[in-house]
Amino acid sequence: MSSPLIIAISGASGSGKSLFTENLLKEFSEEGKSVQVLREDHYYRNQDHLLMHEREKTNYDHPKAFEHELLVEHLETLRKWQSVEYPHYCYKTHTRLNKTDTLNSAPVIIIEGIMLLANEALQHMFDIKIFVDTPLDICLLRRMKRDIIERGRTIESVANQYEATVKPMYHQFIAPSRFTADVIVTQGGENKIALDVIKSHIQQTLL
Repeated sequence: MSSPLIIAISGASGSGKSLFTENLLKEFSEEGKSVQVLREDHYYRNQDHLLMHEREKTNYDHPKAFEHELLVEHLETLRKWQSVEYPHYCYKTHTRLNKTDTLNSAPVIIIEGIMLLANEALQHMFDIKIFVDTPLDICLLRRMKRDIIERGRTIESVANQYEATVKPMYHQFIAPSRFTADVIVTQGGENKIALDVIKSHIQQTLL
């Protein structure tokens, strides 16, 4: 294999991207380090230079919220079979953490995130582009549950953010990006047929 197979899994927040990724990984858990996973939300921009109330105003559903240039650099490095320093982001302090993890390359690299297919520079990095297409009302319910339980948010704050930025940014950037995808996945992360198709392709890569 000359370079790793890079698979992008995109879609709205709460569409089932993470579940689809996790279900793919279950199939290859015995393969050791043959599959590596990155998350786009680790690449939210560092905001140490801003005060907390300024950080809270950031539109996290806009492409500019991500340091995509760093992600492109990391994918180029991983494609050369070299390791990268994988960043971490804190949703409570709204900025990047000081710690990083050394992430090694692998024959198959999966990256999931909301804006992956909306960035032209990133599009050229992907060998397979997948869009998880889920109705927005279902996405909202999933996002509310996640943000309240995992991020300490209130129902009101999640609903306000959804109306102010999440929904408009979906229609402006994410929904149009589905037309750049190679595979459209309906029924979220549990779509067995779609999972089997992608698993088969990965297995062929690992032979």
